[in-house]
Amino acid sequence: MSNGLIVNSFYELESRYTDYWNKNLGPKAWNIGPLCLAAEPPENNISKNSSYLRWLDEKFDKGEPVLYVSFGTQAEISPEQFLEIAEGLEKSEVSFLWALRSKGLDFLPEFESRVKKGRGLIEKEWVDQSKILQHDGVKGFLSHSGWNSVMESISAGVPILAMPFMAEQHLNARFVAEEIGVGPRILSRGGSVRGYVAAEEVEMKARELMGGRKVAEEVSKRVAEWGRAAHGAIKEGGSSWLTLDLLIDDVMGKFTK
Repeated sequence: MSNGLIVNSFYELESRYTDYWNKNLGPKAWNIGPLCLAAEPPENNISKNSSYLRWLDEKFDKGEPVLYVSFGTQAEISPEQFLEIAEGLEKSEVSFLWALRSKGLDFLPEFESRVKKGRGLIEKEWVDQSKILQHDGVKGFLSHSGWNSVMESISAGVPILAMPFMAEQHLNARFVAEEIGVGPRILSRGGSVRGYVAAEEVEMKARELMGGRKVAEEVSKRVAEWGRAAHGAIKEGGSSWLTLDLLIDDVMGKFTK
């Protein structure tokens, strides 16, 4: 009974899927994103003066690229899996900012004490993810591959290290790594899509993204191209701009009949 779907994406990114959907399936999909670029958010004094942004500034001044780490707020991740991720990040020797809102993780105090001497920062309060991804010092995003995070990362031109946990995140991760090529994907033990991720896999992929010249250069080039396309889509005359006009015309036409 639906007249259509409003989608937080842009036509160039998923053109063949959008065309197939609209031709063979439906209801009509209207790609009007990325919504994170639709308007500048109001200045937030909390985020503006946050210690994690000052820490990123310091890292940038020293020429040390940072891997941003966040897995959203919905996925249930076991303490054992958190421990493997932490061990992998520590062994990778890359600088990282980990937005982590979890309680009861016994490894945290000891882990923090080992990495806080300049290389790692764990932020347990709310963070402004958009500002973090837009920071010049952030060169990678270890993400659960939630679609909003994917859109924000592409729009900011930041490569994604995809580590899905639930729901459509696995499909998004495959799209990120295999379809549009904006970053590698972390795999579970034995190469399976779902399951337990070992510290060695996190360490290897983090090194590849942040320090491996071939991988880093390739995905950085690809995400920069998609980032330019995303910004072009929402500009006047861009694909999302024109699609929104068509959506308004379609809705108004139904009301005036």
